[in-house]
Amino acid sequence: MLQRFMNYVAFDTQSCDEASCVPTTEGQFVFARYLEQQLKEMGLTEVLLDDKGYLYATLPANTDRALPTVGFIAHLDTSPDMSGKDVKPRVVESYAGGDIELDADAGIILSATDFPEVENYIGHDLVVTDGHTLLGADDKAGVAEIVTAIAYLQVHPEIKHGKVRIAFNPDEEIGRGAHNFNVPLFGCDWAYTVDGSAEGELEFENFNAGSATFNIQGRNVHPGYAKGKMLNALRVATAIADAIPAHESPECTDGYEGFYHLMSINGGVDSATVSYIIRDHNADIFEKRMSFMEQVARHMNSTFGEGTVTLELKRQYRNMREMVEPKMFIIEIAKKAMEQAGVQPIVRPIRGGTDGAQLSFMGLPCPNLFAGGINFHSRYEFVSVQVMEKAVMTIVKIIEGVAAEK
Repeated sequence: MLQRFMNYVAFDTQSCDEASCVPTTEGQFVFARYLEQQLKEMGLTEVLLDDKGYLYATLPANTDRALPTVGFIAHLDTSPDMSGKDVKPRVVESYAGGDIELDADAGIILSATDFPEVENYIGHDLVVTDGHTLLGADDKAGVAEIVTAIAYLQVHPEIKHGKVRIAFNPDEEIGRGAHNFNVPLFGCDWAYTVDGSAEGELEFENFNAGSATFNIQGRNVHPGYAKGKMLNALRVATAIADAIPAHESPECTDGYEGFYHLMSINGGVDSATVSYIIRDHNADIFEKRMSFMEQVARHMNSTFGEGTVTLELKRQYRNMREMVEPKMFIIEIAKKAMEQAGVQPIVRPIRGGTDGAQLSFMGLPCPNLFAGGINFHSRYEFVSVQVMEKAVMTIVKIIEGVAAEK
């Protein structure tokens, strides 16, 4: 498993939000082709890499019993937030606590003061970077764990199981991972994404998500002769920001609390844009948040003149809970599997999105399992080898558990 993971992170697979092609970067296709060959060499069946970089494969059933088909999914891409090129991973064996020097010459340190959760892993073997790239455990740890779990089942035929499907998709980090996922082709009764963080995470609730873009049309004249004429779009922009509750921002909220997140203010005196993302687990409150942005736009037009502000509202994805709740046995199977793998299940909401949310509304209920990585999207990302091993065994126990269910 560790060797697989180290090989996988060598591929530069950052996705790109500005690109319109699928996948958005060629590196994802390169990695997908590598995995395609690997899965074929393992003897898996129905191995298919489509023209958009979605890779599917099957571990055939080894029993004649009629059983549900369960799937496991991970994503190929890494975040565009930080470079994933020329990743140089190394293993800190039996981590003893305290700071970890990632690049001593450059003064890059994984500080136990800044990141105290690292000391939850004393005694573990930790895979870290050299501090100049992210690691890519999000989600190449998930890819490695799924492939290793399948390989484990292949050499343990005494573990009876039904048909198991696996899939690896591009562009999750930019919110497009499920857009071209072929749910009918995948053919599963339900699935799990293996894309969570700390050991034991089991997630079937995520934010309802939307975005709001305020487009501001100002009026620019020479500042020396601007009285009664100028309409400074940047002042309107700051008025919009002031109108949004500051205590309902990401840095002030946790758990089930939603937020308005100011992403950018761009422009000048003549025109400007203000961009927000809106998140809430509760669907009704989410809709009220979206309506509030409309109220803000109306107030700005009332204050600064009709037509000054136009608002673009978009709904991005919904809370998968409503699609998973009718099949809560898939959560119970996962919890039991974790316990059998020596893991304490931690059921909590995702303060973000996941491919599983979109897939759930496409007809594939798809909660999220831990993959083990910590400090995703940053130079300080790390993953415990021991936690990855437990993720592998959780997948195995889920597959075994499905066959044991009545």
